[in-house]
Amino acid sequence: MRLITLFIAVAVSGAAPTVWGKDVESRSPGSWRVDTPIVTYFAGPAMSEAVARQMAEGGFNVVWCGEKDLELLHRHGLCGMLHDPLISPDSLKARAKLDALIERVRSHPAMYSYYVIDEPAASAFPALGKLVAHLRQRDPRHMAYINLFPTYATNEQLGTRGDTIAAYREYLRSFIDTVKPDLLSYDHYQFMKGGDTQQYFLNLSLVREESLRLGVPFLNIVQAASWQPGVRVPTRDEMRYLIYTTAAYGASGISYYVYTSPGHEGGIAAADGSPTALYHALKVLNPQFVAVTKELQPLRSLAIYHTSMKEPGCEPLPVNAPFHPDPLPPRDEKRGLMLGYFGKDQKPTHVLLVNLDYRREVEPTLVGPGTLEVFDAPTAKWSPAGGKQAHLRLDPGGGKLIRLATIH
Repeated sequence: MRLITLFIAVAVSGAAPTVWGKDVESRSPGSWRVDTPIVTYFAGPAMSEAVARQMAEGGFNVVWCGEKDLELLHRHGLCGMLHDPLISPDSLKARAKLDALIERVRSHPAMYSYYVIDEPAASAFPALGKLVAHLRQRDPRHMAYINLFPTYATNEQLGTRGDTIAAYREYLRSFIDTVKPDLLSYDHYQFMKGGDTQQYFLNLSLVREESLRLGVPFLNIVQAASWQPGVRVPTRDEMRYLIYTTAAYGASGISYYVYTSPGHEGGIAAADGSPTALYHALKVLNPQFVAVTKELQPLRSLAIYHTSMKEPGCEPLPVNAPFHPDPLPPRDEKRGLMLGYFGKDQKPTHVLLVNLDYRREVEPTLVGPGTLEVFDAPTAKWSPAGGKQAHLRLDPGGGKLIRLATIH
């Protein structure tokens, strides 16, 4: 799961998963869908009553498991990403054991997905496509999960050619065309002790582009630990930034690297299982991600604009944009604000405004094309803004969802 390139390394991550459990039985063949936005992780402890309780209370809803853990997860309202050595292209050579596993788990109410592989090269896609097709044929109601490399993987790792954008776009499209996934998932880690790396928004934009082209959801795996001297442990405010930027780009899920794993500092739980400071931060933030993303799920991600950020993949806010901050952040502002536009029929009706400065609070005023309402993520309730302007207070790295009052 960890990819090291220069000074960077890479890896995989209040919902209502019991709704998924009930819904599984009513789904028609081939109709897998996200339902409740995914909150998960990469690398974690063996499952137990205490671990399951901690994860459920922390706002996680899809967790790593073996077949024997499904009943435990069901008792705690969790859904399982099944890890089993039989879930491999090699198992297609003698399918009886794989098919028996599928038959045992496919009707279990806690079953959510089959974990297949992390960060495959393009050369592996044909074999993975055959496995995914077989899993879909035998159990169309549950996703086959594959996590992809980030933009800073080398051409040799990706198995494609060209500059960063060309090679990565070819990698994504080859995966989509060959494997035909139900979900796009990738990991990207940007927080180094020497400063942030510069491809986080580029990676988001490229995956979002392919997600929209294919018409499938995507999941962003973000950093929650340090694993080598040059990598820093994110703070609570940086985690908020990761959550709200992920939602603003239209993701349907978020995952954290790591929950807990030897050789890692930070994470969500310590080696003895005790919750870390990040756990307590995510216990508050995870339900906010779910609440905001559920509001956006019926809509289409239309555009992403940045008022100040000039990293690759950042598109500037156009003149006369229908939703815009007034006044704009100062021209010399390095991070500024981000606006994720959402709506139907190419008409933006919602905007998720994000403070990209994870070190300080800001108080922008958002102007819209009509009377506005503001969504309170902790309570999942809308309230009037008082007109065409919404006066907001954004936590460091935080965001607010605003909509036109006339759409409902």
